[in-house]
Amino acid sequence: MTAEVLERLGTLLETTRVLSLGVLVDGEPEVGLLPYALSEDRGTIYVQASGLARHSRGLLPGAHVSVLIHASDAPDRDPMQLTRLSVRASVRVLERDTDAFTAAASRFIARFPTAETTLQLGDFTLYELTLGRGRYVEGFARAFNVGPDTFAELR
Repeated sequence: MTAEVLERLGTLLETTRVLSLGVLVDGEPEVGLLPYALSEDRGTIYVQASGLARHSRGLLPGAHVSVLIHASDAPDRDPMQLTRLSVRASVRVLERDTDAFTAAASRFIARFPTAETTLQLGDFTLYELTLGRGRYVEGFARAFNVGPDTFAELR
């Protein structure tokens, strides 16, 4: 992957604000749309979810989930050419009153100021998703394998 492609991947991750999350709940697929913030090292992302949402039941410690982040669609764009990242990730629940939670909450609130309120509610939790292997697609014949080493290069 060239430096230019890495830069475009980084831009996608930094400018997109929501992701689609695929989880298993009671053996059935479930999808949610969640806001996210990047960790400083770019190897993990933080999502906030309500315990009342069905997809939160799939965000168990150590669970493996699917993440899709993509560029915005528009009537004048070919949807098959939208830049997108689909990647597997592992889940870590961030416990309140820990340094990890405080650091994640700071990054999340910097990106989503209203999260300061929702993070005080008992049913909202922050999760850390460690990015694993997947594909970054920029369009037809422009697809790249990604993995932890790719995200480390984004630093």
